[in-house]
Amino acid sequence: MPDETRDVVTLWRPVGPVELELIRNSGMRAFPPRLPDQPIFYPVLSKEYAVKIARDWNVPASGSGYVTRFDVRRDFLENYRVQKAGGSAHLEYWIPAEEMTAFNEAIVGEIEVVAEFP
Repeated sequence: MPDETRDVVTLWRPVGPVELELIRNSGMRAFPPRLPDQPIFYPVLSKEYAVKIARDWNVPASGSGYVTRFDVRRDFLENYRVQKAGGSAHLEYWIPAEEMTAFNEAIVGEIEVVAEFP
């Protein structure tokens, strides 16, 4: 196993169809920059939480929702605290929009789609 993949954290991100298309355009290697009204990027710590957002928010908002899974270098994430967004199962990182390039560079391997909701 290459050294770069030894110390990673698996995260999930619920996305809609537009964001998924932008991820595909990156070769499944990066998330798109945030929009002006989106000051943070919030990858989540559990698949269950990502599924809930994709199903309950992305589907009504855009007609479909997807759950992505990806690995991020642990040393990068040590610069951020885990945030609780509501209940104890709603854990996420808050990455400032201006740090998205660095976040994408810390992704190890490809971003995978692991669930889809019509």
